[in-house]
Amino acid sequence: MEVALAEAELALEAGEIPVGAVLVKDGEIIARGHNRRLETGDPTAHAEVLVLRDAGRRTGDWRLEEATLYVTLEPCPMCAGAIALARIERVVFGASEPRAGAGGSAYNILEDARLGHRVQVIAGVMEEECGRLLQGFFDDLR
Repeated sequence: MEVALAEAELALEAGEIPVGAVLVKDGEIIARGHNRRLETGDPTAHAEVLVLRDAGRRTGDWRLEEATLYVTLEPCPMCAGAIALARIERVVFGASEPRAGAGGSAYNILEDARLGHRVQVIAGVMEEECGRLLQGFFDDLR
């Protein structure tokens, strides 16, 4: 999660919503990234989606089984769907997103068997640090 937080800091420096993500398999980081919607003009350039794309390119496989995704904010429905379809084994997230989180807060897409794959969810890891970074960003906007 510390590496994901470092990625979130990079997003913050770029003026993006500070969300970072890291994909780990067999104890090694396969991919890491942060939000880049402003930079790319791409509404799908969330940290999780960018990490999944990069991991698929690096491994040559869209199936990212037995991997763990660490993300500083609970994934949204778009990201949760992509995570489930990539067959990620586990998602570990920091701050919950009660309005649109799809890892159990507002929705539970990650554990929904109708997608053909259930993702194990571990919530609240380094929650205070992740939440503080996000809260500071939104406080500065106001």
